[in-house]
Amino acid sequence: MNPLTPILRRHPIILLDGALATELEQRGCDLRDPLWSAKVLLETPDLIRQVHLDYFLAGADGAITASYQATVAGFMRRGLSSTEAIALIQRSVRLAIEARDAFWADPANHAGRPRPFVAASVGPYGAFLADGSEYRGDYGLSEAALIEFHRPRLAALLAAGADILACETLPCLAEAQALARLLAEFPDASAWISFSARDGAHTCHEIGRASCRERV
Repeated sequence: MNPLTPILRRHPIILLDGALATELEQRGCDLRDPLWSAKVLLETPDLIRQVHLDYFLAGADGAITASYQATVAGFMRRGLSSTEAIALIQRSVRLAIEARDAFWADPANHAGRPRPFVAASVGPYGAFLADGSEYRGDYGLSEAALIEFHRPRLAALLAAGADILACETLPCLAEAQALARLLAEFPDASAWISFSARDGAHTCHEIGRASCRERV
């Protein structure tokens, strides 16, 4: 069952947390890096846990993990092994779970609220490239190649105990289709998919200089 279903049966609105990277920057993190907020998983992971906890205290019903730009390929480009990369991706989930469990350990936080969930962020392929293509979707990759790129991260996030996957700000329909096909390999997993869009009907994907033509 989708973990959000029982929450929505009792609570008509689910409140997500706020921007993680913005809050990390306000607390002194320099995110001018190809890894963006995933850099903090390497440097000061306790700060990520604290931001998650503070969002729960502020009323968030769910935390979105610091894995938007955390990929095996991205960490290996930084010089880490694939094993170390997987461990960091899973750390993003554990930090959110630890914050959630610390929040929920206080019965005073139960009143009128569901037990918060942890959504593992899955950013688009272009976020790994760190060249702005996450806003265009002009990767030139096949569906099979996108599946191969995303597979190890999805497996790691789910193995770490994420309640649901948040496939975020996808710029093109093709990547959403690749992720939907990949999710079939994880039949017990639930996910939501959100797009970056130019308007109410079109994704941000462009082909050459043409306007977007993929309908959401």
